[in-house]
Amino acid sequence: MAQSAPAAAVSNIYNTPELRDKIVFTFICLVVALTDFFANKGQGGLLGLYDLFVGGGLSHATVFALGIMPYISASIFMQIAGVVIPTVEKMQKDEEGRKRVTQWTRYVTVVLAVVQGWGFALFTSSLENAVINPGFGFKLQMVLVLTTGAMFVMWLGEQITERGLGNGASLIIFFSIVERFWPGIISTLGFVKTQAVGPFSLVVLGIIMVGVVAGTIAITMAARRVMIQIPQRTMARGRQREAAKNFIPLRVNAAGVMPIIFASSVIVVPGAIAQFSGNETARIFSEHVQPGTWLYYLFQAVLIVFFTYFYTSIIFNPVDISENLKKQGGFIPGVKPGARTAEYIDHVVSRITFPGALFLTFIALLPTFIVDSINVPFRFGGTSLLIVVGVALDTMAQVNQHLLLRKYDGFMKKGRVRFRGRTAGGSY
Repeated sequence: MAQSAPAAAVSNIYNTPELRDKIVFTFICLVVALTDFFANKGQGGLLGLYDLFVGGGLSHATVFALGIMPYISASIFMQIAGVVIPTVEKMQKDEEGRKRVTQWTRYVTVVLAVVQGWGFALFTSSLENAVINPGFGFKLQMVLVLTTGAMFVMWLGEQITERGLGNGASLIIFFSIVERFWPGIISTLGFVKTQAVGPFSLVVLGIIMVGVVAGTIAITMAARRVMIQIPQRTMARGRQREAAKNFIPLRVNAAGVMPIIFASSVIVVPGAIAQFSGNETARIFSEHVQPGTWLYYLFQAVLIVFFTYFYTSIIFNPVDISENLKKQGGFIPGVKPGARTAEYIDHVVSRITFPGALFLTFIALLPTFIVDSINVPFRFGGTSLLIVVGVALDTMAQVNQHLLLRKYDGFMKKGRVRFRGRTAGGSY
């Protein structure tokens, strides 16, 4: 009896020693990175979004409480620096320069871990009866322990990226989020048994969740393919390069989950200002933009759209694509090479980014309305969903690439996975 495609792919993974070893190594590193969370799952969080990304470690005050987030923040900082600082941008284009940027990223990670550790120490010390002797020695010890834990998690992430399968930092966040789903699902089933949540409401929630997941996968994979032509060319020693047609995949959601994270960070600023300044006007304004108010949702929607365009402009450079095409002798049919090509690509990206921004706004706000209306005991977060879907698709694409290089079928039919405008079995 013939095996199904997923079963055959799993069998092929077992028959591929290199891929099997990568998966085992990745799994071991993830278990080490998330052990503290697994031992303390199901408890509440103190700082919401941050606690989600570190697998609940912050609320549990574990050694790995800061998790991978200082490294993620440092990477984003260096990515933005590459746009605004020409020296960093130049370094990112060659191998030696990228090594130096990576080293700088580690230094920035240490600084951020120290700052965040000190803030967590101050916060813990301010809680009544939380610490026996909340003096300077306690704060220094906590900063040292939390920073060491953050650096160890960063090292594990780098080891996964280098020796394992997929992006280590993304996988650590992925599994910390997935692990939090099960307690919520079990609690929801318990609410159904006690009739706190009606069966009909649960069915409606399940249908909506399936639809949202399907839409998220579709948008994550969606890309506008711009056709390019590469003419025939004489290479070294008289060899001829055949003319070819290819495509540039321009992703609809190039910014990923970052606009939601940026918007969530900015929208809490009015409340923080009101709390620390004591200004009456700031307090009144912050009350009008509290979660649940229409101004809160309006500001969050505007911020998500803004940061979608902002972050897309940071990570996507039409001028570089135009120059690379020109060096290869390639061109977009009907568009002049050089500046006109860059303008055309920028125009296309601007147009396809808008529906991507609207989808991010929808995926960020819809779960809140659903949870509030149905009153289930867990939050079906859009941020979590985007991360889980993106990391899962990236990892599956890498597994398929390994299998197809060894003449094996992948997880999908005929061993081909369409992902973000490209085929997993082809070149990147």
